[in-house]
Amino acid sequence: VVSALVLPNLNSSTGDKEKVAKVKKIYQNLNDAFGRAQAVYGPYDEWFINDTTDAQKSKRFGERMTEFMKVSKDCAMEKGCFTSGSSKTLGGDNSEDCEAASSYKIITADGASISFQIFNVEMEIYVDIDGPNKGSYTLGKDVFIFCNQDADENLTDAIYPLGILLSFDNILEGVCYGSGKFASTWVINYDNMDYLKIKNGKCPNGTVPTESNPRCK
Repeated sequence: VVSALVLPNLNSSTGDKEKVAKVKKIYQNLNDAFGRAQAVYGPYDEWFINDTTDAQKSKRFGERMTEFMKVSKDCAMEKGCFTSGSSKTLGGDNSEDCEAASSYKIITADGASISFQIFNVEMEIYVDIDGPNKGSYTLGKDVFIFCNQDADENLTDAIYPLGILLSFDNILEGVCYGSGKFASTWVINYDNMDYLKIKNGKCPNGTVPTESNPRCK
C-alpha cells in the first residue's frame, strides 16, 4: 500500500525535475545563440531594417538564431516541427498554434520544438520540450514561452521567460488559474513545477505558496 502511494509521487517528482532541467538548458541555449547572433549581425533592434512584414522578420530572426544552435530539423516557415493544431492551456482551452505561417520552426538536436515569432520587433518564442506528437502540448506542462519584453512591454537586450518581472502573485495567477503562460518564469525562478499541484491557491497539504517558499512541501 505504501509503495502504491509513494512511487507515483516519486515518478512525478523525477519527471518534473527532468522537465525543469530541459527548460533551463533551452533558456541558456537561446540566450547564448542570441548573444552570438548579435555579435555577428549587430544589435537586435537593427536586424529588420529591410523587412516589412512580421513573417520576413520571423524568418530573419529564426535563421540568425539557428545559425548558432544545434538543429536536427529546420522547417523554416513550413509545418512539421510541432504537433499540429493549437496548443492547450492548463485549463484545457485552445492556445497558440506554434506552427503559424508567420513563424520560423525548428527541432533541436535534443528533440525540442522551437517556434520563433516576431511582431513588429517583439519576439515570442514557443518551446515544446517534448517535440512534435509527444506529451500533452500544453502550456506549463511541456510548452513554455520566452520573449524580449519586461512587465511594462519595454524591449530588453536579452531573451527572458514570459512574465519575468511580474509579481509573485501575478505569476501564480498566470500558472495556476487556467493559463500556464507564465510557467517558464516560475520554472526559471523557482526551479520546480509545483504550480501543477496547486488548486484554488493552495497545495495539496493545505499550505499557500509564497515567493520565499514557492513549493508544495
